[in-house]
Amino acid sequence: MLNLERLRTLDALARHGSVSAAADGLHVTTSAVSQQMAKLEREVGQQLLARNGRGVRLTDAGRLLAEHAARILSQVALAQSDLEAQRGKVVGELRLGAFPTAARGLFPAALGHLRDRHPDLRVTSTEVEPAPAVRAVLRGDVDLAVVLDWYNKPLPVPEGLSRAAILDDPADVALPATHPLADRAEVELEDFADDDWITWGDAEFCHEWLLDTLRSQGVEPRIAHRAEEHATQLALVGAGLGVCVAPRLGRGPLPAGVRTVPVREAVRRHIYAIWRADADRRPSIRAAVEALRVAGERIG
Repeated sequence: MLNLERLRTLDALARHGSVSAAADGLHVTTSAVSQQMAKLEREVGQQLLARNGRGVRLTDAGRLLAEHAARILSQVALAQSDLEAQRGKVVGELRLGAFPTAARGLFPAALGHLRDRHPDLRVTSTEVEPAPAVRAVLRGDVDLAVVLDWYNKPLPVPEGLSRAAILDDPADVALPATHPLADRAEVELEDFADDDWITWGDAEFCHEWLLDTLRSQGVEPRIAHRAEEHATQLALVGAGLGVCVAPRLGRGPLPAGVRTVPVREAVRRHIYAIWRADADRRPSIRAAVEALRVAGERIG
């Protein structure tokens, strides 16, 4: 009889690509991963891992069993979902992830809603950017994630995931109060072709969106400063060091010396929840989506 936890370890190795990454995803030590794999190899009587430089790779037998493990774990998740649905109660544990402004703008109200309506549900949450969040849901590291895409740049969502819209989040341009366009009723992004831009980290989804959008308007942006947090970006704007795109979700009060101006052709982020399709019937997933939508309506 194959041990489910050992199959889960093999699945994590196949998904993450290394022992250390699998250990991080499973929240165990690398030694624990190695021990589980050694036991699984003894169970099946075949070598599942082979050395590959300083790391390891799956053997043919390992890849074959990993494919079965993924299907088995999916069926187990589906069985758990069906049992929860039959019971009809929102109980157990639910792990949520969200990018920082959604965590700040949605989670306090949504998690309070879940606590008040479903006191037997244990909810944990973490901040995670959209692309890693998709991978975390696929791997089973989180049950549901709040992610985003832009009106002109969709976030790729693989098969096997379900999604639900939460809200549309308008974005403005934040600029110093002394900027010549600070008193405009509306602006275009290309109006700032000669300005320094403050943006997100290199290769982040939102940073790539900004570059693609400006370049599509014939503007090669001057990136002067990068900051992960919107609060830091706005502080740099307040110091007169450039302009930035400032979504409204989780934005909070503006620092002194900062103005925001709407973009003439509305710039919006689409905020939605994703989860594994095999968890569709879990009452806790449906309850979390409802709570997030209620929180989004309060913002709107």
